[in-house]
Amino acid sequence: MKTEPAPVERPPTTPAASAWSGLRTLVLDLHDRRKEVSAALDMSFIRAKALRKLSSGPLTMRELTAQLATDPPYTTLVVDGLEKRGFVRRAVHPDDRRAKIVSITSAGRLMSARADAILNEPPAALLALSPDDLAALDRIVGVLLAASETD
Repeated sequence: MKTEPAPVERPPTTPAASAWSGLRTLVLDLHDRRKEVSAALDMSFIRAKALRKLSSGPLTMRELTAQLATDPPYTTLVVDGLEKRGFVRRAVHPDDRRAKIVSITSAGRLMSARADAILNEPPAALLALSPDDLAALDRIVGVLLAASETD
C-alpha cells in the first residue's frame, strides 16, 4: 500500500513576505541576467560589475573594493584581468603615492554599456503588462526605492 507524503507545514506568510518572495524569484531566479552578461562580455560577472562601477569615474583600489564588497587581494585579481584586456588603467594616485587609482578605458566603457543594456532589458512578462499596471508598478518601486534611501 502506497502512502501519501505528509503535507509540509509552512508558516503563515504576510503580504509583505509574499511580495518580497515573488520579487526575489522574478529578479534572481527567473530573470537573472548575470550569466548572460558574463557570456556576452566573456568575463566573470564581478569583472563586469567592476567596469560598471568604474564607468561613473575613477576609483581608488580601496573604493572599488568597498563598492564590489570583495577583499583587497580579490579586487587586485579582478583589476589585473581587466587591465590585461585593456578595459582599465591603474596608476599611482596623484595625492597619495601609496594608493592606486583605477580608470576605465574607452574599450571598458563599451563593455560596461553592453552589460547595462543586457541588465536593463525588461523581461517579456513585464513588457506584457498593461500600461496601467506598469505605471502602478513603477510608482510602487519608486516608493520602495525612496524608502530604502532613508534606511
